[in-house]
Amino acid sequence: MQLRFASMTAGLAVGVTAAVLLASAGSAYLYSKHHMRTLLQTAQTAALAEGNLIRVALEHQMIENDRTLIAAMIESFRKQDRVGRLVLLDRYGKEQYPPAGRSATLGDDFRIDSPTCQACHRFPAEQRGSSRVIETRDGTLLRTVVPIRNRQECHGCHDPSHKINGILILDYQAAELRAEMNRDLGWLVCGTVGITLLLVGAIAIVIRFAVLRRLQRFETAARQIAAGDLGRRVPTEGSDTLSWLAREFNTMADSVTGLVGEVRDQRERLETVINSIDDGIVVLDAQRNILAANDAFLRRVDHARPEVLGCSCRNVTAGGCNVTDCPTVACLDSGTRQVRICERPTPNGVAWEEVHASPVRSRSGELLQVVEVWRDISERRAAEAHLAESHRLASLGTLASGFSHELNTPLATVLTCVEGIMREFATHSNGQLDQDHIRESASIAREQVLRCRGITQHFLRMARGQRSQGDIVDLQPIIAAVTRVIEPTAREHRVGIDVRPMPSVHVRVDEAELQHTIINLLLNAIQASRPGTKVVVDVAVNDAVEIRISDQGCGVAPENRQRIFEPFFSLRQGGTGLGLFLSLNFVRRWGGDIVVESVVGQGSTFQVILPPVTSTAGKEAGQ
Repeated sequence: MQLRFASMTAGLAVGVTAAVLLASAGSAYLYSKHHMRTLLQTAQTAALAEGNLIRVALEHQMIENDRTLIAAMIESFRKQDRVGRLVLLDRYGKEQYPPAGRSATLGDDFRIDSPTCQACHRFPAEQRGSSRVIETRDGTLLRTVVPIRNRQECHGCHDPSHKINGILILDYQAAELRAEMNRDLGWLVCGTVGITLLLVGAIAIVIRFAVLRRLQRFETAARQIAAGDLGRRVPTEGSDTLSWLAREFNTMADSVTGLVGEVRDQRERLETVINSIDDGIVVLDAQRNILAANDAFLRRVDHARPEVLGCSCRNVTAGGCNVTDCPTVACLDSGTRQVRICERPTPNGVAWEEVHASPVRSRSGELLQVVEVWRDISERRAAEAHLAESHRLASLGTLASGFSHELNTPLATVLTCVEGIMREFATHSNGQLDQDHIRESASIAREQVLRCRGITQHFLRMARGQRSQGDIVDLQPIIAAVTRVIEPTAREHRVGIDVRPMPSVHVRVDEAELQHTIINLLLNAIQASRPGTKVVVDVAVNDAVEIRISDQGCGVAPENRQRIFEPFFSLRQGGTGLGLFLSLNFVRRWGGDIVVESVVGQGSTFQVILPPVTSTAGKEAGQ
């Protein structure tokens, strides 16, 4: 934190320094330009004055016509420190009194197109009588051009028609002037840098103690609030901007504290509600790691909350989850709600649980988590078993009359055959018996006794209602046996049973439950049919095996087609309302379903849809 504020101080210092340096550099540049311009103007004024002074002195000697003194004066002026050149030209541009040892050739500086000559010749002739100062050689030389006029005193030697007798050129070196200006600029820059550093240091100290130290309180308060100290606030003394910001920060902290408190209360209430649910609830991520769990789930797996959070459900529920087809994996793959039945061993026996896996999606529809709900259905399964037994007994009671009628016919035949044999023995006491007649009667009696045994065995098998894990069975003998059992009841209602030719189809089911389901559907069809009509039994094989039972009865209204599968709901006077409910549970337990198609007043078709034995075998192989 100290390093962060130190870097912030350094950043502000660098920024302020850069701003001050840019402002100072700009000011120094403008000042140097103005100072140089002022110095040059002063030097030009002095050079012009000195040039005019020399002109006056030379004119006086020219009037005296003392050439020796004129030459001596020119040499004397040339020896001054700042004078670079002193040249006296006649009106034709020829140098007068050149220095000893040098010819009178002036070079290119005094051609007509040179800056020196153009200083006067660029003006009309009537405007060339004034003195001028120009800068040459890139500003390193100040050249003063002073015209020597042809006054009346000079007419004795010069033609009065000429206005100018010659030109005096005086060169001053400007290098020293510029060096002086550069020295002044250097001192100015050094002074500016020193003042800037002092200013930046003062600003940094002010910012550090007046701003950053107070801002540090905001960071400290924010950290402590984030750590859980919701009562932490920032001091608000003063009336400046930071004090106003502190008051606003405290207002925001009060609001956040209230929201956090409310969220905590809502979370505690939610946890209390979830923990009060008897069903086990667990939230899993996409890798099946446990994110949250209620107390019921923790009791189920016999672990403490810290032990399960973040762990894989495969490790936490090892040995306690016998779901072969994991609902969470299926939910993650399909994105839809999944339901499975789990058998879990307990110290008191076996507990049956129903597992619901529901997807949790984001606003964009992405599947993020899965919520599993484990519900103990042991009591419900026991109640279902009890209901199934009750309904089975009720169905057996309904079939008892048919069973007795079915047995009466072969028993009456047996009795007739036995009585015939006895009469044969009584009539032919002398020993001449009709053996063919006795043999035929005995054969008929034997067939009827075997028929009675078969009917009794089918009835006993249905009466036991014993469940198995499912066997591969052929539908033909099952439907034939059920038809023989149900025929007396059909004849009693004057309803025919038409079993259509069917292929040899095998399914994996519990044989007793399948017989019970078909008997329920046939009984319902017979009871709903009008006398003189037929109930048609047909089997079709497509993607699945379909057992269709159709009648020509009253039909089922659309609003009742789903309710007829609810327990204790019946459309028949005196019905228990359990037959279709149990039949649907049986079929769904085998991986199938029951579908109803009905038209009121015309009849209904119930389709028992079962997976073929190849699909079932493949599924078990995959498990």
